[in-house]
Amino acid sequence: MLKTLKKLFLVVALIAFSTGAMAQDTIKMGALATLEGAFAVLGEDSLRGVQMALAEFGNSAGGKNIELITGSSDASPDSAIRAARKLVEQDGIQVLVGPLSGSEGLAIKDYAKTQPNVTFLNGSSAAQDTTLRESAENFFRFSTEGAQWMAGLGEYAYNEKGYRTVAVLAEDYSFPYTQVFGFLEPFCRLGGKAPLDARFWVPIGNKDYSSVIAALPDDVDAIYVALGGADAINFLTQYEQAGGDAPLIAGSITVDQSVLGSKGPTRKFVVGTPSAGPISDTWDNPNWNAFVAAYQEQFPDGFPSPSLFAHAYYINTKAALLGLEAVGGDLSDGGAALRAALSALEFDTPTGMVKLDERRNAIADIFLTEVIEGPDGNLVNKTISVTKGVSQTFGLPYDEFLKYGQVSRENPSCE
Repeated sequence: MLKTLKKLFLVVALIAFSTGAMAQDTIKMGALATLEGAFAVLGEDSLRGVQMALAEFGNSAGGKNIELITGSSDASPDSAIRAARKLVEQDGIQVLVGPLSGSEGLAIKDYAKTQPNVTFLNGSSAAQDTTLRESAENFFRFSTEGAQWMAGLGEYAYNEKGYRTVAVLAEDYSFPYTQVFGFLEPFCRLGGKAPLDARFWVPIGNKDYSSVIAALPDDVDAIYVALGGADAINFLTQYEQAGGDAPLIAGSITVDQSVLGSKGPTRKFVVGTPSAGPISDTWDNPNWNAFVAAYQEQFPDGFPSPSLFAHAYYINTKAALLGLEAVGGDLSDGGAALRAALSALEFDTPTGMVKLDERRNAIADIFLTEVIEGPDGNLVNKTISVTKGVSQTFGLPYDEFLKYGQVSRENPSCE
């Protein structure tokens, strides 16, 4: 009987040791994306970017296997927090990549402050204040933010297109505020106007744009549109059906592949629309071409070209994996060494070199683009120019940039 008990204890001990060794050989990584609501198609492509980075590293980093656990939100801050809490507090993830949308990012930044032993890397969330003000020491954004994405567009609309007065149509939350600020600040500084009564703000998930379209003023040179996902598709479809003919200027996600590559009637009237952002579909660069080819091979049912959401999640996931490689996968110090490695990380991406500023926000290249019809009939963004090394403060000292104030419906006033 005693010998039997000793054997039983030995078996239990071996199982416990084996389970512990397996746990130590695995790092749990969470990926938080919008898989519900108006931005669901964006979230699906985001996860493709995560999968591309993991495949590139053989689903391991620093000698440890990566176990990926996904979380779903609907672009609202509350849903993002619920998903993050499950990933962190129930699933036990040690590294989180996400979220996707602007106000989600602001909420996750604040949540990160309550979880100092978890390392958070942005997904594609691009609200300015996620990193500019009251940043979290364990939150990193290797993808740039919405105002940075507009680099060069305000000047192009004023100097090259000759526009002097624009109307604005955008979703009513932090990311479009950031995009509108990034476009209007140089446009207005040059002499352009965007009257407050010609700015229209709609909720995420708005389906009927008829009243907005009817209210759009006739005495403007163009309409700046900052809508994404189903919202952008609904507006563009209804505007075309209503016979709208004003020139458009587009926010980054309004003419992203998540919109241009959507199924359904081709909206040829957006051809010629200028925009700017972190990617350009037609950029003739070996790294970008290789990224597009890998995307198309891995996801033949995806978009014709990777969206900026796949690109952003890929970059942030790759940063996490490079950081884990640098510390040999050792998170026994609560991730402190990983976060130190990430702070100093600089690496080449499909769209150029990226590094972080002192608030852990990316400094990277931005593309000025214009929608064209590609040789295969797909709508794509053609590269006009590239602005190198755009920082969150556009080269201004931090304290001086803060004098602009927080982005909002009315900042800049531009009357």
